[in-house]
This record gives sequence, C-alpha cells and structure tokens, in this order.
Amino acid sequence: QYFIGVSSGAVNPQTPPKKKPQTPTGNSRARGTAAPVVRGEDPSTVEHRRPPATMNGSGFDMRLGIESALRRALPYGGLPGNDSPQTAFFDAATGGDLRRLRELASGKDAEEKAWLADVSIQGVGPFQAAARLGKVDVCRCLVEELGFDINAGSKIGVTALAAAALDGKMAVVRYLLDNGADPNKKDDAGSVPLHCAAKFGHHEAARLLLSRGASVDIAYFHGTPLHIAAYYGKASVMKVLLEHHADPNKVSEVLGTPLIAALSGTSEGLPESISLKCVKLLVEAGADVNSTNPDTALVVVTTYGLTDCIKYLLKAGADPNIPNSHCGAMPIQIAASCGRRKHVELLFPLTSPIRTISNWTVDGILANAKSKHSKPRDEEDDGNTKIQLKLCGEEAVKRKDYRGASMFYTEAIELDPTDATLYSNRSLCHMQMTEVDMALLDANTCIELRPEWLKGYYRKGVALMFLKEYKEACDVFMAGLKLDPGNAEMEKALREAVEAMKKDHFARKSFKPSD
Repeated sequence: QYFIGVSSGAVNPQTPPKKKPQTPTGNSRARGTAAPVVRGEDPSTVEHRRPPATMNGSGFDMRLGIESALRRALPYGGLPGNDSPQTAFFDAATGGDLRRLRELASGKDAEEKAWLADVSIQGVGPFQAAARLGKVDVCRCLVEELGFDINAGSKIGVTALAAAALDGKMAVVRYLLDNGADPNKKDDAGSVPLHCAAKFGHHEAARLLLSRGASVDIAYFHGTPLHIAAYYGKASVMKVLLEHHADPNKVSEVLGTPLIAALSGTSEGLPESISLKCVKLLVEAGADVNSTNPDTALVVVTTYGLTDCIKYLLKAGADPNIPNSHCGAMPIQIAASCGRRKHVELLFPLTSPIRTISNWTVDGILANAKSKHSKPRDEEDDGNTKIQLKLCGEEAVKRKDYRGASMFYTEAIELDPTDATLYSNRSLCHMQMTEVDMALLDANTCIELRPEWLKGYYRKGVALMFLKEYKEACDVFMAGLKLDPGNAEMEKALREAVEAMKKDHFARKSFKPSD
C-alpha cells in the first residue's frame, strides 16, 4: 500500500513488448465511540486504526533497498531477476545513474520504455521512486530526454509529483510543476499530491501546490487535505490550507469533520497538546463545535479523556446536552462510566439533569455509573448485548458510518466469536473503508465458521477482485455457486470476474518477447 492505495505487487514478464504500449498507471465516517459505552466499558481503551500508510515519511531509501533485495531473492517475490533490464532500469533510476538510464532506453520505442518502467516496489515505479528520493536529474532525464509521461502513475496510480510531495522534496516538486505535472491527478485510492504533503506536514510543498492550481478541498475516502493534516497533527499545513479557504466543516466518510479528525488522532498517539493546537485553528476558522457527524466534538473528547480539549470546547460553546449518536449517552455519562471525576465536574455545571439519575450531583452521577458496571452479567445478558450491538452496527451501515459499524461488530465478536454473520458484516465495512486485507481475513473466518453459507464466499470474492486476483475470485465465486446454483448475485459476480480475468489476460498478452 502507498498512502492508502492497494497494490498486488505483480509485474509483467521479463521480456520487452513488441507492440501496444501499456504505460504504468496509476482505494463515515467519524470513528465510532459508542460500542464500549453500550457494554459499560471505557471507550478510550478501544483500538482504533488510522488511515493506513506503509510508505512512511522517513527511511524510504532504506526500505526500498531491503524490499528490493528480499523480493529478488524469493522465487515469487514479484520482481524480475537481477539480470533483467527492468531491474537494471529501476536501480539506475533510484541510484541516479543517468548514463545507465540512457543506455537501457536507447533505441526503445514508447511501449518498450513503458515495459522497462513496469516494476513496483514500495508502491512506486522507477520514475516515482526517483522523485521520492529527490533525484531531480533523474526526473529531468526521464521526462526531457527519454520522453516519459510526467503524469504517469505507478501500478497503484501514484504520480512522481505525489511521491515527491510525500517527503517534501521541493526541488523535484517545483521541477515537475514547472514542466506540466497535474497537481490534481488522483491515484487509485483517490488521493492527490496535496494529501501527501498534508500527511507529513510539508507546508512549503502544500503552499507551492496550491499556488499551481491544487484544489484545496479535493477529497477522497479519508477526506480532504485538511482532514489528513488535522488527523496527523500537522498544524503548519493546516494554517496554509485554511489561508486558502479550506472548508473546516466538510464531512469525510471516515474521519467526520476536520475537528473530529484532529481529536481522533489522539487515539493513535497524537499528543493532546498538538491536537488542541489543531482544534483551536479549526474553531478560529469557523468549525462548528456542535456538528454531529455522527458525534459532537465534546462526545469524542469525553470518550478519549482529553481534559484540556474539554475545557477549551466548553469555552468555545460546545453543548454538553447533545448525546452520543449511537447509544444516547450524554458526555457526562460517558465521563462517569469511565470513572473520570474531574471531567464530570467540568461538565456538570452546563449539563441539564437526566431523569434516570435521581441524585443529580457529581457523586450521584458517578455512583449511578458505578452501579451499572457492578451488575453481574450472564450468558443471557451477553446475548442481548450482542443483539443490541449487531443492530447498532446495521444502523451505522445504513448511515454509511462504516467505521462505527465495524467497531460495533468487533464488540459483538468479542461476546460471540463463533457468529459468522458478524465477520461477514465486518468484512463489508472493511471493504467500504478500503481495508482490503482485513476484509479478506474476516471473509476467510466467515467461511471457516460456516462453510455452507454463501455470503462468506461472496465477501472473499469481492476482496480478491479489488486486489485484481481475478482467477482466485472466479474460483471463490464458483465455489459459492455450487452451494446455491442460480443465485443471481453470485452469478453476476462470477461473470464480472471472468470478464476481468479475460481483459487482464489479453493485456498481458500484449507484452510479447522481442524476436
């Protein structure tokens, strides 16, 4: 994966093509916080996942070398052998060997050059890797001398401009923009160079991209560049984006509003002080502190136990009488259920009395929460809670709150790890969030638990299709049809898989050995 795209790591045969060039080309909701509250547990202990990213902002050259060496050493590592022109071309590009680049590309037509570049490591091909490493001379040679498309994407659609922006390689970013690189070209996940710059706090790159036509509110599944900068605590980039009138209230399918994104980052280790700095920037820019997408900022900070953020939001006008959207708990009840007396004291003066709590005092609220926790649970209680969590998950899916739904299903699975439907439902959520590996894992578990049930095979096939493993997808859909011959949904999926496999086969046939 690169940033959030998915790559199968496949490459084409080790012999160059004769015809038909294939230029390399380039996978809400706010986090749910209610499932633990349903069970009377501390929501802050629940594991959360941030937008996946395996191409991190440092040590790329080291990881590139390690992965390259490992994959070449393995029989099925996905890379040509060490003596392949493709391997030599990749090494020359990443090593800055211009003479070798020219030598390898000499006399080659467009399709053969495209074949040379059709290798992917760490989500990028030779052009994108060179840009990622800041090698301006290599980029200039590839574009101006060898005629490579400046907007060409890797196997998962990552452009050289996005790769350079990810690590703030300003010289490369400037060169590519000066020579016609498209700042709004999306990769297969839908992200653009500005998302990459935002993620790692490269405010100079962000400013340059915006000055050359980058769209400030361009969005993909995880949100706009402002969502990404807020989630990772990159205040310097946030300032640049807000100066260019980024929308502080735009809603992301995964992260909710930028305000919720800034707060949610703390669940992955972002210090509260940095989160608060980002929150202040957003509020000053007009962020709605009482927006419910699906929960208010006050519900989220109370869930995560962020004392300073609670204080600031209350001063900024946050309403403590807006309940959690999933289970109806007020922020003060969430704080009490977690045993956080200080937070109950902060919220108490502004919270309206709750009828179900007879002793409306700080001590009374805490005692009420404690009494609920102390009640013994039996198997019947677990069964009822599982049903409740499953229903909450289904409601969240209807709202397209896949993150929240996934958390409900996870809680339900903890109560009953043998219920195949829960894994099937969670697999659907993972697919909607492009967490394909997790979707595949849940689909396999579903099949293991209920090998006679069609749905597990369907979920697995969908994940394999996304990974472009068309042959395996066909096999899985066929296995499902054997269980239920004539099933329209499975028949349609199988036809699509067969068609995709044919297209992939013909595409690969265009790469024929030279005479």
